[in-house]
Amino acid sequence: MASFVLVHGSWHGGWCFDAVKALLEAEGHEVIAPDLPGMGGDEAALRGVTLQGWAEFVADLCGAAQQQPVVLAGHSRGGIVISQAAETAAGVIDALVYICAMMLPDGMSRADFKQMEGPNPAFDAIITPVHQGAGTEVDRTRAGAVFAQLSPPEAVAAAMARIVAEPHKPRSTPLRLTPEGFGRIPRTYVECTEDQTIPLASQRKMQQLVPGAAVVTLRADHSPYLSSPQALANLLMAAARSVSR
Repeated sequence: MASFVLVHGSWHGGWCFDAVKALLEAEGHEVIAPDLPGMGGDEAALRGVTLQGWAEFVADLCGAAQQQPVVLAGHSRGGIVISQAAETAAGVIDALVYICAMMLPDGMSRADFKQMEGPNPAFDAIITPVHQGAGTEVDRTRAGAVFAQLSPPEAVAAAMARIVAEPHKPRSTPLRLTPEGFGRIPRTYVECTEDQTIPLASQRKMQQLVPGAAVVTLRADHSPYLSSPQALANLLMAAARSVSR
């Protein structure tokens, strides 16, 4: 049986994986789906968050996992967190899974990639800076149509009620990755074809920027843990089987 450490994306929490967590645990796997420190905090808390701090937090969870192999998965912005965690503690992570996530090369930040992407009017329109730029919030009344247009409406409503402020600093921090750290760990990229937050073209651009990942395609919106939880759980278990030791 495997251990899965699941890292949420911007404005969300570990709760977003609840349905997938239940499916994996029903198969006997260990699932760790934390809220990243500082999410939803006041100005001081948001300003105190760093990408490396998040990476070390996640790396510690991977090191404490009780079952093998250890699969570290990240959704959306969570991709930069799992990449930096892999660099920090490559020896305790057996596989990485990017779920329509930021899979970026050494030296690039999320903000840098945003400049490469160009405008995404529907997504850009729901984001507002808060706390003098220490973080951002999204418009809960409009976010569901951007994040989860294929997901069950009741699940979307419940999720949008729980989103919180996102710290700004990690998205503007360049990744520091090496072939000996991050580069030694097998990767899977789960591309979501109906994603309106990180469009498929952007997902495929990242696959070109960081070649070598096994790519699987899922017909899902940006929230496959809501729209396709069983399919996502199956893909995670497949990633674990591919590196079982």
